[in-house]
Order: sequence, then structure tokens, then C-alpha cells
Amino acid sequence: MERLPFDPGINDVAKAYKFLRTRVRHTPTEYSYILSEIAGAPVYLKLENQQMCGSFKVRGALNKMFSLTEEERAKGVITCSSGNHGQGMAIAAKKLKVKTKIFVPDDCPDTKMKAMQNIGGEFIEIIKVDGDYNTAEKDSRKYAADNKITYVSSFEDPLVIAGQGTVGFEMMTDEPDIEVVLVPAGGGGLLNGVGIAAKAINPKVEVWGVESVASNPFAISWKSGIVKEPDFKESIAEGLFGSIPQSLLTIAKENADGIIEVTEEEIMRGIAFMLREQRQIIEGAGIVGISAVLAGKAPIKGRKTGIVVSGGNIDNAKLMKILAEN
Repeated sequence: MERLPFDPGINDVAKAYKFLRTRVRHTPTEYSYILSEIAGAPVYLKLENQQMCGSFKVRGALNKMFSLTEEERAKGVITCSSGNHGQGMAIAAKKLKVKTKIFVPDDCPDTKMKAMQNIGGEFIEIIKVDGDYNTAEKDSRKYAADNKITYVSSFEDPLVIAGQGTVGFEMMTDEPDIEVVLVPAGGGGLLNGVGIAAKAINPKVEVWGVESVASNPFAISWKSGIVKEPDFKESIAEGLFGSIPQSLLTIAKENADGIIEVTEEEIMRGIAFMLREQRQIIEGAGIVGISAVLAGKAPIKGRKTGIVVSGGNIDNAKLMKILAEN
């Protein structure tokens, strides 16, 4: 069965934390009064929407990019992103002076594309693909293989997963007695990284991935453990859109306890709720754990809960439309 070059563990997350602690923000693990009241249990938010670039993705990008050899850096790198990973890669590209081509899907928000270019400057080239994230990723991997250039995945890489795992490491060291963790599932990098860290610190903790019904590869593949391709639909949570690799499903079965699905309507209600009630701007991909709580779908059962809020990069026009309708 398909595997990663190596399965990352808590030692890899700890090494990533040591490397990243002076390079990224230790974001707040903040008690939410309103969500705790709704859930009937203490709820803490890991606010990665307050991270550099407004997303956790900078963690994995930096951890991976700084591991490259001088020869790999000299050739440049290729990646694919729906926006947030690209911004993290742009920071690393500029710091290391590494030419980086970023393939993006046609629905990549203008806000995120402008941010990538502004951050990376001359070291970034954005290539917009006529198609969705799956098409952009396929094209980017082919380009990297054809030109023998290093490909940096936003999720299917042990060092990226370890970097993302520092989110869970921080949250669990801030609040070690958290009993349930809700994490945006996406491609599986954050889910696995947080699961590795959380279960190493508290082996009894439950870790649940959350995804939209519009893009739910983990949910439909979970029982069998074999990746199935969903019937993809357009989603407000573009950062979670796309297929998953067998390698990350396989290790997710070890690092997580299950998957929760939320609807597009529940995602939008969550975005509006958090802006109005807590003055937090959160994008679709980042809100899904909160949406699961608001919809009564999270298996909290009175237990102390940590929710990873993975990002806050949402277009103004999209946000205004959501607020007007919810």
C-alpha cells in the first residue's frame, strides 16, 4: 500500500517546533465563552487565522524548504496551492532566494494570489490552471517530473506534516487536558500532524477531521481505508477541496478517530457567526470545526474540546455576501 518516504512521529514534530519557534507565531489557544455555552463544555480555539500569512500553512512550507539541499534550491521548486500554502512557500522562497513556481486552480481567490506575489516578489511565478485543484496539482507534478525539479506538496510530505503538527503541539502544551480535537481534514497534512502531536501528549484524546460534503474524500473512504473519489462540488471552503492520497488516509487511520461532514450552509453560518460574536475573520476551510459544533455534529459530550481554526484568508466580496445572507 502506498506510503510516505517515512511516517512522521512526535520526534519529527518536536524538531519542527524547535526550528519554527523563532520563525512563526505561537498563536493563541483561546477559550471561547460563546461556543462553550453552546457546546455545554469548555471549548478552546487554536487561532491560526492569526498566524503569519493568515494560515497554518507557513509552518510546513518553512520546515520543508529549509531542508532542501543547495543543489535543489538552485534548480528552484514547484508547488500547487489553493492559496494559503502558496503564501507560506512565498515567505520561504524569498528568505532562501529560491525560484518557486506555484500552480493554482482557476477558483483561487484574488486576495490569495496577490498576497503570494506581494510576499515572494521576484522569486514567485504564479501559474493559473484552467481547472480545479486536482487538475492544478496534476499539472504541477507533471511539470516538476518533466523538468526534474523538486516538488513541494502542501500535504503529502513527512516534513510538511511535521511542520503542521506544531499547531497541535502548541495547543496541547497550552491546554494538556483537552479531550477532543477538531481539525480541518483537507489533504490530510494538518489532520495527521495534529493527530501525531495530540495523541503523543495525551494518548486518550480523540482527534476528528472535519470536511465539507462538497469535497469529502476522507468521509467516504474512512470505513474501507481505501481512497475513493467523491463527486466534487463547488465549495466555499476551497482550501479543503481536492482528492487525498492513500498514504495520508492510511496514517490518518492511526492518528485520527473519525471524520465529520458539514454542509456548505453550515460553513457559511459559521463564518458569519464568528465574525459577529467573536470578531474573528475565518475562511471556509478554517471554520469547519466551529461549524460542526454549531450544527451539533461534534462528539463533544461535555468534554474539553480544542478546535483548530486553520486560516482567515477570505475575499472581502465573498465575506460580504455571506454576511448579507446569514
